[in-house]
Amino acid sequence: MRVLGVDPGLTRCGVGVVEGVAGRPLTMIGVGVVRTPADAETAQRLVAVEQGIEQWLDEHRPECVAVERVFSQHNVRTVMGTAQASAVAMLCAARRGLPVALHTPSEVKAAVTGSGRADKAQVGAMVTRLLRLDAPPRPADAADALALAICHIWRAPAMNRLQQAHAAARAATRTGTPARPAARPSVRTPGKAPR
Repeated sequence: MRVLGVDPGLTRCGVGVVEGVAGRPLTMIGVGVVRTPADAETAQRLVAVEQGIEQWLDEHRPECVAVERVFSQHNVRTVMGTAQASAVAMLCAARRGLPVALHTPSEVKAAVTGSGRADKAQVGAMVTRLLRLDAPPRPADAADALALAICHIWRAPAMNRLQQAHAAARAATRTGTPARPAARPSVRTPGKAPR
């Protein structure tokens, strides 16, 4: 699986592409930042973010896009810009028919470091270790984008199983047929015949 991680922002939008599957070593394909001038109009900055993300999609051809879910912060102006950049990333992916996954910062931190309260330095250190890099990607937005991609690769199999279970339950509800739980494997105790 090849995933483009996007750490949204108007001034610096982190982007990183990771390839691999859960349970195996992952490979960084590319990492960087889409920058926009702080003194430009918001609309022009969003166009620049869109053009940058489109270039990454063209160059790296990911199978899906993982975007950081925007959460409320004290600075409303900052969160608005982040939300706008996030929407641009989702739009770019949807335009190409790519699936989009949203992950909260605490989900990403927990997946990569084992703690949902890890700081940026810890995330950068673990991204460096997991991807076998010589040094942490700079700036931190770039490392965060890679962490998003790693999180999605690791969580995607469980998320897919959950979505399939929900779909089966909805289908069963529509048809009136009770949903059947998945068959449990039989457990064999040494020295006893199987039932």
